[in-house]
Amino acid sequence: MPRRAPWGWVVLATILWVAAYASLTPFADALLTLTGLSPQSHLGGALQFFFYDTPKVLLLLTGIVFVMGIVHTFVSPERTRAMLSGKRLGVGNVMAATLGIVTPFCSCSAVPLFIGFLSAGVPLGVTFSFLISAPMVNEVALALLFGLFGWKVAALYLGLGLTVAIVAGLVIGELKMERYLEDWVRAIQVGNAVDLVLERPSWVERIDAGVAHIKEIVGKVWPYILGGIALGAGIHGFVPEDFMAGIMGKDAPWWSVPAAVAIGVPMYTNAAGIIPIVEALLGKGAALGTVLAFMMSVIALSAPEMIILRKVLKPRLIATFAGVVAAGIMLVGYVFNAVL
Repeated sequence: MPRRAPWGWVVLATILWVAAYASLTPFADALLTLTGLSPQSHLGGALQFFFYDTPKVLLLLTGIVFVMGIVHTFVSPERTRAMLSGKRLGVGNVMAATLGIVTPFCSCSAVPLFIGFLSAGVPLGVTFSFLISAPMVNEVALALLFGLFGWKVAALYLGLGLTVAIVAGLVIGELKMERYLEDWVRAIQVGNAVDLVLERPSWVERIDAGVAHIKEIVGKVWPYILGGIALGAGIHGFVPEDFMAGIMGKDAPWWSVPAAVAIGVPMYTNAAGIIPIVEALLGKGAALGTVLAFMMSVIALSAPEMIILRKVLKPRLIATFAGVVAAGIMLVGYVFNAVL
Protein backbone atom coordinates (compact mmCIF):
# COMPACT_ATOMS: atom_id res chain seq x y z
CA MET A 1 0.00 0.00 0.00
CA PRO A 2 1.53 3.38 -0.98
CA ARG A 3 2.47 5.70 1.88
CA ARG A 4 0.34 8.87 2.28
CA ALA A 5 2.01 12.29 2.17
CA PRO A 6 2.65 13.52 5.76
CA TRP A 7 0.84 16.84 5.32
CA GLY A 8 -0.15 16.90 9.05
CA TRP A 9 3.53 16.89 10.08
CA VAL A 10 4.28 19.60 7.52
CA VAL A 11 1.52 21.86 8.96
CA LEU A 12 2.65 21.21 12.56
CA ALA A 13 6.29 21.95 11.68
CA THR A 14 5.20 25.18 9.96
CA ILE A 15 3.27 26.34 13.06
CA LEU A 16 6.25 25.58 15.33
CA TRP A 17 8.60 27.38 12.90
CA VAL A 18 6.45 30.55 12.93
CA ALA A 19 6.14 30.49 16.74
CA ALA A 20 9.91 30.10 17.16
CA TYR A 21 10.64 32.90 14.67
CA ALA A 22 8.23 35.23 16.49
CA SER A 23 10.08 34.57 19.79
CA LEU A 24 13.59 35.46 18.60
CA THR A 25 13.90 38.84 20.37
CA PRO A 26 12.62 37.73 23.84
CA PHE A 27 14.77 34.58 23.53
CA ALA A 28 17.95 36.62 22.87
CA ASP A 29 17.08 39.14 25.62
CA ALA A 30 16.48 36.31 28.12
CA LEU A 31 19.84 34.69 27.36
CA LEU A 32 21.65 38.03 27.66
CA THR A 33 19.93 38.68 31.02
CA LEU A 34 21.37 35.39 32.30
CA THR A 35 24.90 36.67 31.58
CA GLY A 36 24.32 39.85 33.61
CA LEU A 37 25.80 41.99 30.79
CA SER A 38 24.33 45.18 29.39
CA PRO A 39 23.55 45.25 25.63
CA GLN A 40 25.32 48.66 25.57
CA SER A 41 28.65 47.07 26.55
CA HIS A 42 31.00 45.69 23.85
CA LEU A 43 30.72 42.07 24.99
CA GLY A 44 27.00 42.39 25.75
CA GLY A 45 26.31 43.80 22.27
CA ALA A 46 28.32 41.01 20.65
CA LEU A 47 26.54 38.30 22.65
CA GLN A 48 23.10 39.77 21.91
CA PHE A 49 23.95 39.71 18.18
CA PHE A 50 25.03 36.06 18.47
CA PHE A 51 22.01 34.97 20.55
CA TYR A 52 19.59 36.64 18.11
CA ASP A 53 21.18 35.80 14.79
CA THR A 54 22.06 32.13 15.42
CA PRO A 55 18.48 30.83 15.79
CA LYS A 56 17.23 33.32 13.18
CA VAL A 57 19.66 32.22 10.47
CA LEU A 58 19.20 28.53 11.31
CA LEU A 59 15.39 28.86 11.20
CA LEU A 60 15.47 30.74 7.90
CA LEU A 61 17.93 28.26 6.44
CA THR A 62 15.91 25.22 7.54
CA GLY A 63 12.67 26.56 6.06
CA ILE A 64 14.33 27.66 2.82
CA VAL A 65 16.25 24.43 2.34
CA PHE A 66 13.11 22.31 2.88
CA VAL A 67 11.14 24.28 0.28
CA MET A 68 14.03 24.23 -2.20
CA GLY A 69 14.52 20.50 -1.64
CA ILE A 70 10.98 20.06 -2.96
CA VAL A 71 11.61 22.53 -5.82
CA HIS A 72 14.70 20.55 -6.82
CA THR A 73 12.50 17.51 -7.50
CA PHE A 74 11.01 19.58 -10.33
CA VAL A 75 14.34 20.96 -11.65
CA SER A 76 17.13 18.38 -11.36
CA PRO A 77 20.68 18.83 -12.75
CA GLU A 78 19.89 16.21 -15.41
CA ARG A 79 16.81 18.11 -16.58
CA THR A 80 18.79 21.39 -16.55
CA ARG A 81 21.49 19.84 -18.74
CA ALA A 82 18.87 18.60 -21.20
CA MET A 83 17.20 22.05 -21.35
CA LEU A 84 20.50 23.82 -22.09
CA SER A 85 21.89 21.37 -24.64
CA GLY A 86 22.23 22.95 -28.07
CA LYS A 87 21.34 26.46 -26.86
CA ARG A 88 23.27 29.32 -28.47
CA LEU A 89 24.96 32.26 -26.79
CA GLY A 90 22.53 34.95 -25.67
CA VAL A 91 19.31 33.09 -24.96
CA GLY A 92 21.33 30.17 -23.61
CA ASN A 93 23.22 32.44 -21.20
CA VAL A 94 19.99 33.93 -19.84
CA MET A 95 18.45 30.45 -19.44
CA ALA A 96 21.59 29.05 -17.82
CA ALA A 97 21.93 31.89 -15.31
CA THR A 98 18.22 31.69 -14.42
CA LEU A 99 18.26 27.90 -14.00
CA GLY A 100 21.33 28.27 -11.77
CA ILE A 101 19.11 29.86 -9.10
CA VAL A 102 17.04 26.72 -8.53
CA THR A 103 19.45 23.93 -9.46
CA PRO A 104 21.38 22.12 -6.71
CA PHE A 105 25.07 22.86 -7.11
CA CYS A 106 28.18 23.34 -5.03
CA SER A 107 31.90 23.65 -5.70
CA CYS A 108 32.49 19.92 -5.18
CA SER A 109 30.13 19.08 -8.07
CA ALA A 110 31.76 21.59 -10.44
CA VAL A 111 33.82 19.08 -12.44
CA PRO A 112 31.13 16.44 -13.15
CA LEU A 113 28.60 19.17 -13.99
CA PHE A 114 31.07 20.93 -16.26
CA ILE A 115 31.88 17.74 -18.17
CA GLY A 116 28.23 16.72 -18.33
CA PHE A 117 27.18 20.07 -19.79
CA LEU A 118 29.92 20.12 -22.43
CA SER A 119 29.31 16.49 -23.45
CA ALA A 120 25.61 17.32 -23.89
CA GLY A 121 26.46 20.08 -26.39
CA VAL A 122 26.07 23.09 -24.06
CA PRO A 123 28.38 25.86 -25.38
CA LEU A 124 31.33 26.87 -23.19
CA GLY A 125 30.04 30.40 -22.52
CA VAL A 126 26.57 29.10 -21.56
CA THR A 127 28.17 26.56 -19.22
CA PHE A 128 30.10 29.33 -17.49
CA SER A 129 26.93 31.41 -17.01
CA PHE A 130 25.48 28.45 -15.11
CA LEU A 131 28.67 27.81 -13.12
CA ILE A 132 28.80 31.45 -12.01
CA SER A 133 25.08 31.82 -11.25
CA ALA A 134 24.45 28.53 -9.41
CA PRO A 135 26.70 29.08 -6.37
CA MET A 136 26.40 32.90 -6.28
CA VAL A 137 22.65 33.51 -6.85
CA ASN A 138 21.35 30.44 -5.07
CA GLU A 139 18.16 30.15 -3.06
CA VAL A 140 19.93 30.21 0.30
CA ALA A 141 21.63 33.56 -0.41
CA LEU A 142 18.43 35.14 -1.73
CA ALA A 143 16.16 33.94 1.07
CA LEU A 144 18.61 34.90 3.82
CA LEU A 145 19.09 38.35 2.28
CA PHE A 146 15.29 38.73 2.13
CA GLY A 147 14.89 37.62 5.76
CA LEU A 148 17.67 39.84 7.14
CA PHE A 149 17.62 42.95 4.91
CA GLY A 150 14.27 42.96 3.08
CA TRP A 151 13.15 42.45 -0.51
CA LYS A 152 15.00 45.46 -1.98
CA VAL A 153 18.47 44.16 -1.09
CA ALA A 154 17.51 40.60 -2.11
CA ALA A 155 16.17 41.83 -5.46
CA LEU A 156 19.27 43.98 -5.96
CA TYR A 157 21.54 41.00 -5.33
CA LEU A 158 19.45 38.81 -7.66
CA GLY A 159 19.63 41.34 -10.50
CA LEU A 160 23.35 41.99 -10.04
CA GLY A 161 24.25 38.32 -9.74
CA LEU A 162 22.33 37.35 -12.86
CA THR A 163 23.87 40.25 -14.79
CA VAL A 164 27.42 39.24 -13.82
CA ALA A 165 26.73 35.58 -14.72
CA ILE A 166 25.13 36.39 -18.10
CA VAL A 167 27.73 38.99 -19.19
CA ALA A 168 30.71 36.92 -18.01
CA GLY A 169 29.38 33.87 -19.88
CA LEU A 170 28.84 35.96 -23.03
CA VAL A 171 32.38 37.38 -22.86
CA ILE A 172 33.97 33.94 -22.36
CA GLY A 173 31.85 32.53 -25.17
CA GLU A 174 32.82 35.30 -27.61
CA LEU A 175 36.52 34.77 -26.79
CA LYS A 176 36.27 31.21 -28.28
CA MET A 177 38.44 29.63 -25.61
CA GLU A 178 37.49 25.98 -26.15
CA ARG A 179 41.15 25.23 -26.95
CA TYR A 180 41.98 25.95 -23.31
CA LEU A 181 39.94 23.00 -22.07
CA GLU A 182 42.09 20.06 -21.02
CA ASP A 183 42.59 17.64 -23.91
CA TRP A 184 40.65 14.78 -22.30
CA VAL A 185 37.65 17.10 -21.81
CA ARG A 186 37.74 18.20 -25.47
CA ALA A 187 37.81 14.54 -26.51
CA ILE A 188 34.42 13.87 -24.87
CA GLN A 189 32.84 17.13 -26.07
CA VAL A 190 30.59 15.40 -28.61
CA GLY A 191 27.79 17.94 -28.82
CA ASN A 192 24.87 15.55 -28.82
CA ALA A 193 21.54 16.53 -27.33
CA VAL A 194 20.34 14.45 -24.42
CA ASP A 195 17.33 12.18 -24.64
CA LEU A 196 15.94 12.42 -21.15
CA VAL A 197 13.12 10.40 -19.65
CA LEU A 198 12.53 11.07 -15.95
CA GLU A 199 9.86 9.64 -13.70
CA ARG A 200 7.64 12.14 -11.89
CA PRO A 201 8.07 11.75 -8.08
CA SER A 202 5.04 11.49 -5.77
CA TRP A 203 4.42 14.10 -3.05
CA VAL A 204 5.66 11.61 -0.46
CA GLU A 205 8.97 11.47 -2.33
CA ARG A 206 9.06 15.26 -2.75
CA ILE A 207 8.56 15.84 1.01
CA ASP A 208 11.15 13.16 1.79
CA ALA A 209 13.51 15.00 -0.57
CA GLY A 210 12.89 18.25 1.36
CA VAL A 211 13.72 16.58 4.69
CA ALA A 212 16.80 14.92 3.19
CA HIS A 213 17.88 18.30 1.81
CA ILE A 214 17.72 19.78 5.33
CA LYS A 215 19.88 16.96 6.71
CA GLU A 216 22.40 17.32 3.89
CA ILE A 217 22.69 21.13 3.65
CA VAL A 218 22.09 22.30 7.23
CA GLY A 219 24.14 19.37 8.56
CA LYS A 220 27.04 20.48 6.35
CA VAL A 221 26.97 24.27 6.69
CA TRP A 222 26.12 24.82 10.37
CA PRO A 223 29.80 25.18 11.42
CA TYR A 224 30.22 27.91 8.77
CA ILE A 225 27.09 29.63 10.07
CA LEU A 226 28.28 29.62 13.68
CA GLY A 227 31.72 30.85 12.56
CA GLY A 228 30.21 33.60 10.42
CA ILE A 229 27.84 34.75 13.16
CA ALA A 230 30.65 34.70 15.75
CA LEU A 231 32.82 36.88 13.47
CA GLY A 232 29.84 39.14 12.77
CA ALA A 233 29.16 39.41 16.50
CA GLY A 234 32.79 40.43 17.09
CA ILE A 235 32.52 43.14 14.42
CA HIS A 236 29.16 44.28 15.83
CA GLY A 237 30.39 44.53 19.42
CA PHE A 238 34.02 45.60 19.20
CA VAL A 239 34.81 47.33 15.87
CA PRO A 240 34.25 51.12 16.00
CA GLU A 241 31.85 52.48 13.37
CA ASP A 242 34.31 55.18 12.29
CA PHE A 243 36.97 52.56 11.53
CA MET A 244 34.74 50.41 9.30
CA ALA A 245 33.15 53.42 7.59
CA GLY A 246 36.65 54.76 6.88
CA ILE A 247 37.82 51.69 4.93
CA MET A 248 34.52 50.36 3.48
CA GLY A 249 32.09 53.30 3.65
CA LYS A 250 30.81 55.42 0.75
CA ASP A 251 33.56 57.98 1.29
CA ALA A 252 36.32 55.35 1.50
CA PRO A 253 39.27 55.45 -0.99
CA TRP A 254 38.70 54.05 -4.51
CA TRP A 255 40.66 50.88 -3.72
CA SER A 256 38.16 49.73 -1.09
CA VAL A 257 36.08 47.79 -3.67
CA PRO A 258 38.97 45.85 -5.32
CA ALA A 259 40.46 45.28 -1.85
CA ALA A 260 37.15 43.77 -0.69
CA VAL A 261 37.15 41.45 -3.73
CA ALA A 262 40.82 40.49 -3.18
CA ILE A 263 40.11 39.66 0.47
CA GLY A 264 37.02 37.64 -0.45
CA VAL A 265 38.56 35.32 -3.09
CA PRO A 266 40.82 33.23 -0.78
CA MET A 267 37.98 32.79 1.72
CA TYR A 268 36.04 29.55 1.54
CA THR A 269 32.52 29.69 2.89
CA ASN A 270 28.96 29.73 1.60
CA ALA A 271 26.14 32.26 1.57
CA ALA A 272 24.82 31.17 4.96
CA GLY A 273 28.22 31.71 6.54
CA ILE A 274 29.04 35.07 4.95
CA ILE A 275 25.68 36.85 5.31
CA PRO A 276 25.94 37.37 9.12
CA ILE A 277 29.31 39.07 8.46
CA VAL A 278 27.68 41.22 5.77
CA GLU A 279 24.95 42.17 8.26
CA ALA A 280 27.55 43.29 10.83
CA LEU A 281 29.60 45.25 8.23
CA LEU A 282 26.52 47.15 7.01
CA GLY A 283 25.56 47.88 10.62
CA LYS A 284 28.98 49.47 11.14
CA GLY A 285 28.69 51.87 8.20
CA ALA A 286 30.17 49.88 5.31
CA ALA A 287 28.76 50.81 1.89
CA LEU A 288 26.27 48.40 0.31
CA GLY A 289 28.15 48.13 -3.01
CA THR A 290 31.47 47.33 -1.33
CA VAL A 291 29.84 44.72 0.94
CA LEU A 292 27.97 43.08 -1.97
CA ALA A 293 31.24 42.92 -3.94
CA PHE A 294 32.91 41.24 -0.96
CA MET A 295 30.06 38.72 -0.62
CA MET A 296 29.96 37.90 -4.34
CA SER A 297 33.73 37.30 -4.48
CA VAL A 298 33.59 34.93 -1.49
CA ILE A 299 30.79 32.85 -3.02
CA ALA A 300 31.56 32.98 -6.76
CA LEU A 301 35.37 33.07 -6.87
CA SER A 302 36.54 30.79 -4.08
CA ALA A 303 40.09 29.51 -4.44
CA PRO A 304 39.07 25.87 -3.70
CA GLU A 305 36.60 25.93 -6.62
CA MET A 306 39.34 27.10 -8.98
CA ILE A 307 41.64 24.30 -7.78
CA ILE A 308 38.86 21.80 -8.57
CA LEU A 309 38.23 23.37 -12.00
CA ARG A 310 41.96 23.04 -12.82
CA LYS A 311 41.21 19.37 -13.55
CA VAL A 312 39.22 20.41 -16.63
CA LEU A 313 40.48 23.91 -17.55
CA LYS A 314 43.93 25.17 -18.53
CA PRO A 315 45.35 28.04 -16.43
CA ARG A 316 44.64 30.69 -19.09
CA LEU A 317 40.91 29.88 -19.14
CA ILE A 318 40.78 29.84 -15.32
CA ALA A 319 42.53 33.25 -15.26
CA THR A 320 40.09 34.62 -17.86
CA PHE A 321 37.12 33.29 -15.88
CA ALA A 322 38.40 34.82 -12.63
CA GLY A 323 39.32 38.11 -14.31
CA VAL A 324 35.99 38.59 -16.11
CA VAL A 325 33.91 37.71 -13.04
CA ALA A 326 36.07 39.86 -10.71
CA ALA A 327 35.76 42.83 -13.12
CA GLY A 328 31.97 42.41 -13.18
CA ILE A 329 31.78 42.22 -9.40
CA MET A 330 33.93 45.34 -8.96
CA LEU A 331 31.80 47.23 -11.49
CA VAL A 332 28.72 46.26 -9.49
CA GLY A 333 30.36 47.55 -6.31
CA TYR A 334 31.34 50.91 -7.83
CA VAL A 335 27.95 51.47 -9.52
CA PHE A 336 25.94 50.85 -6.37
CA ASN A 337 28.25 52.87 -4.17
CA ALA A 338 27.73 55.76 -6.60
CA VAL A 339 23.95 55.36 -6.95
CA LEU A 340 22.83 54.42 -3.41
